Parts: sequence; structure tokens; C-alpha cells
Amino acid sequence: MLALLVQAPAARQPPAAKKPDACALLADADVRTVLGVTVKERRPGTQQARGLLLSQCYLGTGTARSVSIAVAGNTKSGRKTVTPRAFWHDQFHGPDEHGADRKGEKREAARQADTRDQEGETKARPIGGVGDEAFWSGTRVAGALYVLRGNTFIRVSVGGIGDEQERIEKSRQLALIALARLQ
Repeated sequence: MLALLVQAPAARQPPAAKKPDACALLADADVRTVLGVTVKERRPGTQQARGLLLSQCYLGTGTARSVSIAVAGNTKSGRKTVTPRAFWHDQFHGPDEHGADRKGEKREAARQADTRDQEGETKARPIGGVGDEAFWSGTRVAGALYVLRGNTFIRVSVGGIGDEQERIEKSRQLALIALARLQ
């Protein structure tokens, strides 16, 4: 009798989550079209921010005009996975829906609000027409557009433009382009 060897199928692993790449979200031509300047350098980087992994990209033009873009990806913080959507909710909508907020977190939030007030930072304000939800946050001289889509968010900041409304609009235009490339 011939014994048949039956191999158990290899356990299928879910595909590894693709790490976000902020530099892939904007082409040099996009920056030239929106800002009217040529990209001369790209500096990619990553940063951990409150449990999130941010892929960042600085696009320098050799002039005062520049673009900084970041995309948030999931990461593990201890045993807990921190999602961009949860981070977004905490950042722009406050403590969870049950009002759970520890005293230390309240003190830290108050301290950060005082610092923002001293630096002339305005409260984040909603911006329509981009992503699931978007907010502009900044000071009189600089700011960034934060855009949520699904379980990912991006941050777009344009330098070298004095008028805040123009900075917001240019950031919004670049965010729309980046969202179209976001996987």
C-alpha cells in the first residue's frame, strides 16, 4: 500500500500593511502646477507622534515656497494598535464619547492650549471639499491642512505664502492631488 503524503497547506499570512510613503503622494509637476515653482530637493523622513508612524516629505524649491506633506499609518504602541482615525478623533474632537479624560491629560491639554495662544495659533477650523473631514490649524504666519480619508490622514503645509487664505487654498489643492494617489 502506497502511503500518500499530504502536506498541510501553509498558513496564509495576511499581507503586511504597506508603510505609507509621503514622497510618493506629490509629483514635482504637481508642485509646479499649484505653486508655480520647481522642486529642487526631496527629503523623506519618518517620525513617531503619539503612537502613530508619520511618513514625511519636504519638497524644497530653492525659494521661500516649499511643501511639507505627511501621511499617518498604523503602528503598535505596546499591545495596542494606534489608528490614524482614533488619533484624529482625539486630536480634533476631544476625549472619547463617554467623557473619559484623565486629570493629567486635562492639565496637558490646558498647557498646550496656553502655548498655542501665546504663539498666536488659532483653533483648528473645518475646511470643506476635501477628504472625509479636514481642518486647518496654524498661526498667522504658518499652518497646516489636516485631511482624514477612511482610516488615514495626511498633513499638508505650504511655506513662503504670506496670505493665510492663499496658503489654505494651495494646501487644499495639493491635498486633493495627494488623496488621489493614496492607496
